[in-house]
Amino acid sequence: MSRQFLVFAELLETSSATGQSLTSSNQGTAEISLTEFEFYPAYYYQLAAHYLKDKKSALELLLSMSEIAQEIDSSSASITPSVYVGQFAQLLEKGEAITLHSITDEEYTRYTISEAKRVQDSLQIIAWLKRSYESFTNLKAQRMAALCAFEVAREYFDLADPNNAKFFFDIAANLYRQEGWVTLLWEVLGYLRECSRNLDALKDFVEFSLEMVALPVTSYENSGNLRNKNYGPGGPATISGRESIHQEVFTLVCREAELLSSTEGSGFKLATDSPLHLEIDLVSPLRPVLLASVAFHDQMIKPHALCSFTLSLLSHLPLPVEIDHLEVQFNQSTCNFVIRNSQRPLWASASNTVKSGSQVENAPLLVLVPNNWLRLTYAIKSEQSGKLECLSVLAKLGPLFTICSRAESPAAMEDLPVWKHENRVESLPTKDPVLAVFGQKATQVDEPEPQVDVSLGASGPALVGEDFAMPIVVTSKGHAVYSGELKINLVDVGGGGLFSPREAEPFSLESHHVEICGIDGAEGNNESESETGSIKKIQQSFGLVSVPYLKEGESWSCKLEIKWHRPKPVMLFVSLGYLPHGSEANTQKVHIHKSLQIEGKMPLLISNRFMLPYRRDHLLLNRIKPAPDSEDVSSLPLNEKSVLVVSAKNCSEIALKLVSMSIEFDDEQGETSCLIQQGGGCGDSPSSANLAPGEEFKKVFTVIPTTRTPKLGLGSIHLKWRREGGNITEAYVSTKHKLPEVNVEASPLVMSLDSPPYVILGEPFTYAVRICNQTQLLQEAKFGLADAQSFVLSGSHSNTVSVLPKSEHVLSYKLVPLTCGEQQLPKITLTSARYAAEFQPSAVASSVFVFPSAPQAEKAISTSK
Repeated sequence: MSRQFLVFAELLETSSATGQSLTSSNQGTAEISLTEFEFYPAYYYQLAAHYLKDKKSALELLLSMSEIAQEIDSSSASITPSVYVGQFAQLLEKGEAITLHSITDEEYTRYTISEAKRVQDSLQIIAWLKRSYESFTNLKAQRMAALCAFEVAREYFDLADPNNAKFFFDIAANLYRQEGWVTLLWEVLGYLRECSRNLDALKDFVEFSLEMVALPVTSYENSGNLRNKNYGPGGPATISGRESIHQEVFTLVCREAELLSSTEGSGFKLATDSPLHLEIDLVSPLRPVLLASVAFHDQMIKPHALCSFTLSLLSHLPLPVEIDHLEVQFNQSTCNFVIRNSQRPLWASASNTVKSGSQVENAPLLVLVPNNWLRLTYAIKSEQSGKLECLSVLAKLGPLFTICSRAESPAAMEDLPVWKHENRVESLPTKDPVLAVFGQKATQVDEPEPQVDVSLGASGPALVGEDFAMPIVVTSKGHAVYSGELKINLVDVGGGGLFSPREAEPFSLESHHVEICGIDGAEGNNESESETGSIKKIQQSFGLVSVPYLKEGESWSCKLEIKWHRPKPVMLFVSLGYLPHGSEANTQKVHIHKSLQIEGKMPLLISNRFMLPYRRDHLLLNRIKPAPDSEDVSSLPLNEKSVLVVSAKNCSEIALKLVSMSIEFDDEQGETSCLIQQGGGCGDSPSSANLAPGEEFKKVFTVIPTTRTPKLGLGSIHLKWRREGGNITEAYVSTKHKLPEVNVEASPLVMSLDSPPYVILGEPFTYAVRICNQTQLLQEAKFGLADAQSFVLSGSHSNTVSVLPKSEHVLSYKLVPLTCGEQQLPKITLTSARYAAEFQPSAVASSVFVFPSAPQAEKAISTSK
C-alpha cells in the first residue's frame, strides 16, 4: 500500500495539469466524494509513510516474537524476488548449471525477516513525511504541517537523533501553544524534555518541564478516555503527572549546596559557578509559571515622598512553591529593593541590580499557592523626577535557581493563551477593583520646585530682515545655580516648519524662514562671559548656552539674536536646567520651562509703477498687440525718458526711520543697457524720512533704456532703515526688492499734445497735436478728433496724413471753453496704416483746467508790466 500511495503522490506532484483538472471536477463516487486534501500530493505522501510505518511495526513485532529470527543463515541471500505474487524461488548451482528451486514457508519467513533487518524503513518514512510537511506548509495548512512535523520528530526520536527530533518537535509545539491544544502540547513537551535530557541541556529541560506542569490539565488517571492508549515519554496528561514532574524539576534545581552532585536518574549536574536563570517576558510560554503584576496607587508623586504600590504574583503550578526572596527592579536603580522570606536562609549570591544599602523588607512567608494571587504592598521613595516604572520581579528559589518575570500593568495584562478557555473562577490581582482595571506599573515623579526665575523680554513684534534682540534674564531667588544650561528652540506655530523647500542650497542662510543668528555674551563679570562663550552651540533653530555659577540673589543675562527672512509667527521655547546643590552624586537637575510667541512681520511694502512723459504718447506694438503666450510685462520706449515711481509703505505697528532708497544693477549688462537717474525723494541723508505706521514714502527715478531687448533687468531697490527712536549706533537694516523686467522697443510714432496749462472761460486758445515719425519710412497716419461738449472746436475732425521719415506733422485747432473746472480736451485717436494699430493719449494727459476769469497772480504780473 505504501508503494501505491507513493506513486499517487509522485504523479500528482509531477503533473500539475492533472491536479488542476481533478480539483476543478471534484471526482469521486456517488456515495463518497473526495476531500480537498486528496487532490494534493502531501496527502498521499503522508499515507505512504503511514502504511510503511505499520509495516515496520509489524516486522518489529515479528522479530521480537519469532524464534526463527535468531537462526537466520546465508541461504536467504540466494532467494530471488518474485515476478508474480507468491513465486519466490531459490537459486541453486550444480556445476555450471543454475536452477531455480521453490522455497518452503519456513524459508520465505527467514527471507522476510532478513530483509526487514537489512532495509531501514525509518529513513524512508522520514523522507516521505518531510515532503508531506513541506507541501502542507506551502498550502498554508498549518495543522496538517504540524502533525507531519510531529511524526518526523518521533521517527528521529526512535533513531536516537535528539537534535533533529527537537527541531521538528519545536515546530509542532509552537502551533499547539498558539491555538491552545493542551493535550497535544503535553505530549510534544514530554518528547522535548527527553531530547533535552539526552542533549544534556539543563535549562531547556527545566523550561519544558515547567511549561508542562503549568498546563491546565485536570484529568485523573482513572478517566475512561486515558485508558488503552500509547503515550510518549511524558506519560498521560493527568494531575498526578503534573505533580510528579513538578517534584522532579524542583528537586533538581532547588537542592542545597552540599547536594549539588549528579543526581541518579536525572543525568544533570548543577555547577555552583553557573547558576540557572530563567527569563519570562510577555510572550514567553512560561508566563503561567510566574505572572507578576504591579500597580502604583498614585499616578503622580512628589520627589522624596513615599509612594505605595501593590505587587501581585500568580502561579499555575500544581503544588505550592516557597520563594527565598524577591527582588523588585525599577528603571531607577536606587528604588530597587528586596523582600526576604523570614522562614528561609539568605543566600550569599545576590543580584547585581540591588546595591548595597538598598531597602530590604521582611515577609513572614513567601509561598505561591496554585491559582491564587500573592499580594504584597510596599512603599518606595524616588529621588529622581521623571518616569518611575517597575521593570521586572526576580524570584530566587534555592541557592542557584532564579526566575525573572517581566512586570505587567493590570490595565494592560493579557490572558494566558492556554488558560483563557478554561472554566475557572478568575480573581483580581489587587483587592482594589479600580487598581485591578486601571492600575499601571509606572508613575510620574514631579520635578522639584524651582527657585530660579527665567524672564523673556520682547519689544513688540519682530520685523523681517532685522536682527531681533531677545533679552533672557536668569535670576536666582532661593537656589544657587550649578552647571546651568540654557536650551533654546524655535518652533513654527503653524506646524509648517522653519525650513524653506524652495531653496536648493542646504547651507544658505535664507534656506530657513527664521533662524538664530547668535547669542551675545553675559552681562556681568568677564569670567562669566568667557565661560559662556566657550561652550556655546548655535544652530538655525536650536541653541545651547552654559550659565555660569550664580549665588543666591544673583542674576545673569544674555541677548538672543533672531532673524526673520519671511513673515512667520514662531514659538520660542527656553529651558533652563541646573543643579541646586553642586555636583553631588544623587543630585538631579531642576528644569524651568518658558515659552513666548513672537510675530514676524514685514516692515515695508514696496511697490513700483512706470509712467511715460506728460502728454507724450508712444506707439508700442507689444503693449497694443501682445503675443498670445507673452507675460504681462511693462513696455518702455527706446532712448526715451520714462518715469519710475517707487513706493515704500510702513505696514508694521512700529515707527520706522527710512535712511536711503536707491536702485542698483544686479549685473554689468543692466548698467550698459539702461541709464537710471536718481530723482527727488529721501536722498541719502540719515534724517531724510520718518514713517509712521501706515505712512507711505515715494521716490521718482528717471529710466532711459539704451538697448532694445524683450527682457531688460533694472536691478533691485535697496532700502536702508531702522526702528525709530532706537539706539543711534544701531546698525541699519538693508532690504532688497527686485524690480520686474521690462520690454524695450523702438516707437515708430510719437504723439505729443501741446496746450496751455490752464485756459480762461470764453477765451480761445490753440490746441496742437504733433505726430512724429521716428523711422526711416514714410508713415501714413489716420487721425480722428471727437467733439467735446465743453469746447467749441475749429479744425479738421478726421483725415489721413503722410509723415516723412524723421520728421513731424502738426495738427492745429482753435478751442473756446464753455464750462469752468477741469475739462477733458477733445479726444484724438491716431491709427498707423503700416502697423494697423491705433493709440490715443490718456485721460490725465488730455485734460485742462478752465478758470472763469484770469487768476489773480496773472493779473498782478500783467499790471506790473
